[in-house]
Amino acid sequence: MLIIDGGRKSGSGTIVRDVVPFAILTGEPVRLIHIRARREPPGLRPQHAKAIEAAARLNGGHLSGAHTDSREITFIPGKGIAGGKFAWDIGTAGSTTMMALSLLPLALFADAPSEYRIKGGLFQDFAPSAFHVAHVLLPMLGLTGAQVHLEILRPGYVPRGNGEILVRATPLNAPLRPFHLTDPGRVTAIRGVSLASHLEERQVADRMAGACREATKADGLEPEFDILHDSTTTPVFARPSVQSGAVLAVWAETDTGCRIGADMAGARGRPAERIGHKVAADLSDDLASGAAVDRHLADQLIPYAALAEGTSTIRVPRITDHVEARLWLAEDLLGAKTRIEGNRITIEGIGYRRKA
Repeated sequence: MLIIDGGRKSGSGTIVRDVVPFAILTGEPVRLIHIRARREPPGLRPQHAKAIEAAARLNGGHLSGAHTDSREITFIPGKGIAGGKFAWDIGTAGSTTMMALSLLPLALFADAPSEYRIKGGLFQDFAPSAFHVAHVLLPMLGLTGAQVHLEILRPGYVPRGNGEILVRATPLNAPLRPFHLTDPGRVTAIRGVSLASHLEERQVADRMAGACREATKADGLEPEFDILHDSTTTPVFARPSVQSGAVLAVWAETDTGCRIGADMAGARGRPAERIGHKVAADLSDDLASGAAVDRHLADQLIPYAALAEGTSTIRVPRITDHVEARLWLAEDLLGAKTRIEGNRITIEGIGYRRKA
């Protein structure tokens, strides 16, 4: 049994979410120890437990130790990966998008198309917003041949959550294609979404977008925003949020097919203008770095590059502990070969194919 120290590198929940799906793909039993050792509080949170329980369910594997605050789990894979319709409720404002991204590598190699309904939080700190996933990550995954769609059914914010996303994925008939993301190219358009729920009278969505536009003028950028006011009387999605909240997401599209994004959720005591300025600054910094992906995509693409057939090369804004952690897991669990040269990461994929 492979033993993985969850306190290494980032020591974060990302390691938890990768270990069980990777073990399912390889068929190798694994024990994860020192879970989230660098986070406070350490151990599994409800969203981590729910994600790995869901992965085990798709595979019929045996999972032990998956409860809140647990610092060690053991997983023995079953056989195959089930497609079909599934629904999970995190039960907190924990990130639905992080759970979806944990399960997505399995959906791409399932025995049938997959449909996942996940309830929880959609917009919070330290997790990709549903807009970033839908408009940045999934289009970039499309370069590999992956066909995935994310739909927001209800916005969900901290602390109540109760948001919902729907993810649909088509299984692959061939290995993923590698990424060749070294030239960011020229920006051809900048788009964004400014969403506020139950805050229309304070014009929060308009203020976030206005501040972002103003801040990007110095770089000669002109974002085009969809400004959305979600409320009980005029819901933007299938159902309105159960609480007030806000999020701003923006992304640049380039002539080499890259998408580079930035986002930020609202929070108590966080002015709309501060959100707009911060998102603009993050986007500007990543564009100025010469990278072909943003700081979040930098580690999010690694599992798919490791599974792809061929060598992927990705120029990232900087090497973070999340990038290092996912490269480490791609090597130790999946068997990919990786290399870091400055801000360029190279991954020799394993050419993974769906098992009969």
